Amino acid sequence: MVLKYLVRKEFLSIRRNPFLPKLIFIFPVMIMCVMPWVMNMEVKNIVVSVVDNDRSTLSQQLVHRIEASNYFIFNGQKNSYEEAIGEVERGKADVIVEIPKDYERNSVRGEPTQVLIAANAVNGTKGSMGAAYLSSIVVDRETDIVETLYLYNKNLDYKIFMIPSLMAIIVMLMCGFLPALNIVGEKESGTIEAINVTPVSKLNFILAKLIPYWTIGAIEIAICFVLAWAVYGITPEGSIATVYLLALLLAFVFSGFGLIISNYNDTMQQAMFVMWFFVVCLMLLSGLFTPVRSMPRWAYLTTYVNPMHYFIDGIRTVFVRGGDIRSITHNLVALLTFAIIMSVWAMQSYRKRSKN
Repeated sequence: MVLKYLVRKEFLSIRRNPFLPKLIFIFPVMIMCVMPWVMNMEVKNIVVSVVDNDRSTLSQQLVHRIEASNYFIFNGQKNSYEEAIGEVERGKADVIVEIPKDYERNSVRGEPTQVLIAANAVNGTKGSMGAAYLSSIVVDRETDIVETLYLYNKNLDYKIFMIPSLMAIIVMLMCGFLPALNIVGEKESGTIEAINVTPVSKLNFILAKLIPYWTIGAIEIAICFVLAWAVYGITPEGSIATVYLLALLLAFVFSGFGLIISNYNDTMQQAMFVMWFFVVCLMLLSGLFTPVRSMPRWAYLTTYVNPMHYFIDGIRTVFVRGGDIRSITHNLVALLTFAIIMSVWAMQSYRKRSKN
């Protein structure tokens, strides 16, 4: 009975806050409607200058292929490599393609031909990806036998890859920051002293703090599902219930973690800075933006103790590949373990003056 009234008190506090109810609905809308467009890792609008020293039918076919690609902005054909490099130096081009003389004759004879691709690597990502795209076009033109089959995401839609990860960010921030600021806010206002002198047990107190944010996490995921379907036409390939289970476990982890930070700090500024430090580290080392196998070994080893990594790996398995609960058993076990540890730690670290 005591827990019931404490939970009711927390929900009333959230409802009476002029900002929080709006944040619960506006935050996922902004993240889901804006971030999939700006967090696209595809490199496009690469300005390409072409130097065609052959001026043959075959070389012009290659030029037209480059011109027709959606990844490039065609900067025209230049008379010489020196003229093209001048465009790069003035910032008017990113990549140069130089087609050698006798390109068509050597191709017809089956002799090796070399096409020069010179990329401005001041922006390493743009330079390397631009060169890779052009190399693919040239190789496909030379062989015309390359066939690629893309599994699970046939259209290479980056939004299908990122939307599950954005759900992780939303749950982490909402269920992490809000509890982190909750107890600290009561410490600053002095209202927590009224709880400390009551016979309310630590368990009931911590559960009353956690349950509202678990509910908020469930609401956030529901909003994300609706937006993913309504705005992008994307729905999970696997079970929605499995995705919900993953999201709720992540909410358990970060709501407990937020309360731990709140217990160890006395001001909202301290709690915010500490929470932000951990959020950034956990997010960058989770595989959210880059594959974890591409990380240095020391960074890769941190994924074993990173709950975000288990969630992102699990939700992409279910959401994109259509995996079932058996395929993410290790993710669920890891998240459940983290959730139990965080909840117990949150309860033990809360300093209550009474002995109950």
